[in-house]
Order: sequence, then structure tokens, then C-alpha cells
Amino acid sequence: MDRKRELTSVDLAALAGELSVYEGAGVGKVYLYPDRDLLRFRMRHYDLGRTELLVEVGEDKRVNVTDPDHVPEAPERPPNFAMMLRNRMQGAELLDVSQYEFDRILELTFERDDETTTIVAELFGDGNVAILDGTGEVIDCLETVRLKSRTVAPGAQYEFPSARFNPLGVDYEAFEARMRDSDSDLVRTLATQLNFGGLYGEELCTLAGVDYNVPIEESTDDQLRALYDAVRRLDERLADSDLDPRVYYELDDPDAEDPTDDDGAIEGQRVDVTPIPLAEYDDRYGEPFDSFNEALDDYFTFASDEDDDGGSDAAGGDRGRPDFESEIAKHERIIEQQRGAIEDFEAQAERERANAEALYANYDLVDDILSTVQGARAEDRSWDDIEERFEEGAEQGIPAAEAVVSLDGSEGTVTIEIDGERVTLTASEGVEKNADRLYREAKRIEGKKEGAEEAIERTRKELEEVEERMAEWEAADAGEAGAGGDGSGGGDGESDEEDEAVDWLAEPSIPVRQSEHWFEDYRWFHTSDGFLVIGGRDADDNEDLVKKYLDRGDRFFHAQAHGGPATILKATGPSESYDDDVEIPESSKREAAQFAVSYSSVWKDGKFAGDVYEVGSDQVSKTPESGEFLEKGGFAIRGDRTYYESTEVGVAVGITCEPETRVIGGPPAAIEPKTETTITVEPGQFAQNDIAMRLYREFKGRFADDSFVRKVASADRIQEFLPPGGSRMVDD
Repeated sequence: MDRKRELTSVDLAALAGELSVYEGAGVGKVYLYPDRDLLRFRMRHYDLGRTELLVEVGEDKRVNVTDPDHVPEAPERPPNFAMMLRNRMQGAELLDVSQYEFDRILELTFERDDETTTIVAELFGDGNVAILDGTGEVIDCLETVRLKSRTVAPGAQYEFPSARFNPLGVDYEAFEARMRDSDSDLVRTLATQLNFGGLYGEELCTLAGVDYNVPIEESTDDQLRALYDAVRRLDERLADSDLDPRVYYELDDPDAEDPTDDDGAIEGQRVDVTPIPLAEYDDRYGEPFDSFNEALDDYFTFASDEDDDGGSDAAGGDRGRPDFESEIAKHERIIEQQRGAIEDFEAQAERERANAEALYANYDLVDDILSTVQGARAEDRSWDDIEERFEEGAEQGIPAAEAVVSLDGSEGTVTIEIDGERVTLTASEGVEKNADRLYREAKRIEGKKEGAEEAIERTRKELEEVEERMAEWEAADAGEAGAGGDGSGGGDGESDEEDEAVDWLAEPSIPVRQSEHWFEDYRWFHTSDGFLVIGGRDADDNEDLVKKYLDRGDRFFHAQAHGGPATILKATGPSESYDDDVEIPESSKREAAQFAVSYSSVWKDGKFAGDVYEVGSDQVSKTPESGEFLEKGGFAIRGDRTYYESTEVGVAVGITCEPETRVIGGPPAAIEPKTETTITVEPGQFAQNDIAMRLYREFKGRFADDSFVRKVASADRIQEFLPPGGSRMVDD
């Protein structure tokens, strides 16, 4: 069993209550240990005395008050981040400790002379600590984050991740609705949709006496009620701080009657720490503690030492050896999760397709239901009245009425049950359109599956790279041992080289690293904020893009000129679900607008600027207005448009060497920061193939390894990123 390295949402709910006893403690000094991403707040409490608060967001992610004997030795020179905190927080008092929603985020609020400082500890993903002022603006942070959904950067307002569903304190109706909305089984729904995580998802099933793997659609009301009762009991224990913490061990001899040695030490390794005893760990030895904080301190202090001991044995006593085994295990876990996601996508797509086919197989019955609703609405009957009519019909044994499960007037939908499956239909549409929508949804989910397959392939390559590095390390280590271990080998020098930026232009030999992506069939680039933009090369591409890849939340751009790419600024990737909180920065929109105008007839006509409009995904349609005709690659745009007037054309083409070796092109602001070298072009006199060859020769002259340019940036590949019509190099 891999040892626990991160606190769960349940852990933080328990911990926040316990840490409240330290409110009023005054800050003395703050230390930062950069190698561990560990912050240490040395404080003093009037009643509790010296208080050492640790916030760690590195490989281990935890917050706890530690015994003074357990604190690491202070760094000789405090980093700037620590100095900033000392200047701002010395003498400040801890005012409040709280968990954000039911997420793995802990907020520590301090106050000094009416100046408020909040420490936000993000204990998920790569981990981060953000320092906020009283207005919520980021003063500084350990890691700058610029994602599609949120930004954490000095000078910006701090943005929490999208709020997760908080299952603690909700009523049964809300709990049931959340559970019923899932397409998975009970334990996965508790783990992901209700945010309990895998361990507590299994624990709740065990406490409720229900099977983990019952599909949601097969679960009974009694099972859901039993799960809800288990959640309520957990909620009450956490709210009342009715804890009974345990540190769980993997014993050296599981069958031993006494797990301790002659000195009373437990013979085994710590693998988990929990605020309450878990039924899932009934077969494990658990050491009890008086408080969860003490248990956390014991666990994270000594489990780390146990890891080091094990690592020393495995690496021949070399404590400087990277923990390749942990990296490999991490990648293997990710691959397993990605495989599970692919299986889920396959099952979801198959379910949607089967439901669509069931509509046609039960055409008359479904048509009867939809026609009844449409007719009643035409007579201005309320949704409640219509639902009552169906209930009366069901009592009379009318098949169509018996198939109706519920109506939702706010959404204009009717949910029916056919062939044992519940299907939600748009009441204002007919059978064919509803079935077509389900087919499209199946296709969209299959697209997510393709994205997950790409992700798993990338993870496999990363795993191979770790395994190769481990083999190289062990080979070098063996060589040093054979040379007498004089310490003059390349170990430290190699590390120094890795820390220095590589001058790829001067490298005599550059390894080619590439992977294929679905969007390479079209025009594409990633914005400076990381959003994918795709555009068609011709009318067929435009049709294909809008039909397959224009999803909810995406933005559609087009030059106000005949002949141009249907340009889609993607709000999410193929393997992601859309979140209403996703905000696309204005910088990305302007780059998408420049892309749309640069690859349009505006460039071909030799013009240097043109107008571009932007609309939402729901404003784009292939259905023309009455009496009008849409040619291939054309679309009807309905509703208000946002215009980007006199948008300048601009295209840069460059070559990347990390993490992949490839030629890329698009708006200069998006391309230049990502490449080792870039050439900007503008409308000019050279045809596409001629300017592509000129760029190719220029790139070859810039790299010491000219064979590398031939492999990754041939004239043909460069030409794919050049606009239609004539061009010239800006520096010509």
C-alpha cells in the first residue's frame, strides 16, 4: 500500500475545527524551505505557548501544528518569499482557520493593526500557497498559475477553483439528486461527484451496508437513504469534533501478536492517518492519538523518515538519489485512472447511442408523449397540470403515461423510462431531433475518449522517460563505484547542467520528440493563456469543425470578409467537461481574432487589417433563414456579435524544442514565447511555397544541428502555418 501524501477533504474538515484552538497566536518568524515547498510559522499562544505551524504543499501536502522538536533546521538565508512574509506578518495574530467549501483548500487569516493577511494553502494537484491582502488580491504566491479556469498571480484577484459540491449538511433531496445525476456506480459517485475520494467513498458504502459497484441506475431508494444516513453520521462527528484519530501501519509481520519491538516501537511503516477509525482498515494496526493534529504531526514527521530509510536501502545508501520509484508509481496510477476514464467514456457513449436507438424502437410511444406535451403547452396548460395528466394516465394503465418519470418546466424537458433506461427529452422537439441529439452526445463523448487516449499515451512516454533516467542514474552510479567513488564523476555536474537553460540553437544534436494530436488536421495554435484555437483550411474543414468540435462555452470567430476559416476558441479540451466558471481572457480572444483575419481573404488581398466578429457556440447554425441559402462552409449567425474592428494581421512561425520538437505558427504574441526562434511574416510578394522555402533556409542557418530543422520543420510543414496568398519576412 502506498503511503498517504495528501490530506483529503474529510481530513481538512476535521483539522479546521481543531486548529481553531490556536486562534490568537501571534506570529514571530516565518521560514520557507524551498526544496520541500514548506512554510513554517513560528508563533506563540497566550495559553498554549510556543506554536510551530507547518504548511507543506510539495510532494507531501499537509497543514498541522508540530512539536518544536520536530521542526527542521532553519535555512541559513531566508528566501525573498519568507522575508516578505516576515515583514508583513511579524506580530500578526491568527484570526480564523477555515476550509474552503468541501475542497482541499485551507484558509488561515491573520490580522495586524487592521491589516488582514490570508494564507491560502492549496493542498491538491501540484500544490500552492497564495498570500492575499484584505481585498483578496494576491501579494505573492509560491507558484504562478494561469489556467483556463483561474489565475493565481501577484497583483491579480485570487480566484478559487470552481466550488465543489459540499455533501456535508445537505438535505436528502439534494443528496439524492446529486447521486441520481451520475452515470457511474455508487462508490465512484461518492468519490468524484460528492468529492469524498476513493477511501471515504468505500468507507461510506461499508458503513451503509451497500455494495460498492451497484450502478446508480440500479440503486434503490433504501440504498441511497442508507448512504445518506452514513454521510449524516460522518457530518455530525466532524461538526462536533467527535474524533478518534488513528495512524495506520503496514506491519513488518502482520501475524505478530505484539507489533512492537523490545523498545516499544511499532515494527512497520506508517501508511495513513485519519481523524476517525475506518471500517475499511479493520484489518490494519492503528495507533490512537488524543487529537488529529498530533496524529498528523506523528505521521508526516516519521513516515517521511521511513520513506528515506527505505529509499536508502534501495539505492545503496545514496540519499541524494531521486525517488524514481515514487515517480514511476505515480505515472502508473495516472495511467490506471486514465484507463478508467476511457472505459467510462466508452460506456457513456454506448449508453447514449443505445438510448437514441431505443427512441426509434419505441417511436410511436415516444411520439405520443412528446405530442401530448406539445399540445398541452399550446393550450397554455402549466407543467404541473401536464404532469398530473400523465399521473392520472399511468393509474389508468396507459403505456405512454406509465413511461413518463418526470417533467421539468424550467428546462422544458420530459424524462421517460424505456427499456429500463431513463432518457431526458427536449419536449418541444420531435423524436428524430431528440434521437439526433443523443447521437451527437455519443459522438462528443467519443471525442473525449480520444483526448483521454492521447493523454494516456503522453503519460506512457513520461513513464518511459523516468525509467530511462533511472537506468542512466544507476549505470552512472555503478561507474562511479567502479572508479573508487572519488566524487569527481558527472553526478553533480549533470545536475548543474539540468538546472541551466539549454541553448538549443547551439546544440550539435537535438533529439526529436513528437506526438500526434487530433487538431493537427486543421489550422491551430495555443493562445498565450493556453487555450486551443482551431480553424478550417477550406469549406469542408469549416463544416467538419463546427459539426464535431464546437461545444458549449466555446467562442466562434470569423473575419468580416468572404473566404476565411471558421475559427473556434475552445473553452475546454476533449477530455474535459465544461464548467460555467471558465472565463476566457480578453488576450486569448484578441489572438483568436487575429488568427481569423490573418488566414482569411484579407491577407490574400494584401491588406494589413480587417474586422472580425465573435459569437457564442449557440449562435452558430446550419439552418438558414426562410428563403435564404447557405453554401458549403457557411453558417447562419443569430443574435448580437462582438466586433474586433481593424484587427491587424500577423503571423509568426517558430520551432519548439521543449517539451516537443515541432514547427508552430499563429499570432506572434502566442507563438514567440513558446519557441526557440521565430520568424514573423506579413502580406507580401512571395507565393506560399516560395516563402516557406525561404523560412526553411533561414531556420537551418540559425540551428547548429541543421539536420534537426529538416526533420521537424521542412518547407512543407512550415507552409501549413502560412496564410493563403503572398507573404514576406518582416525582417527582409
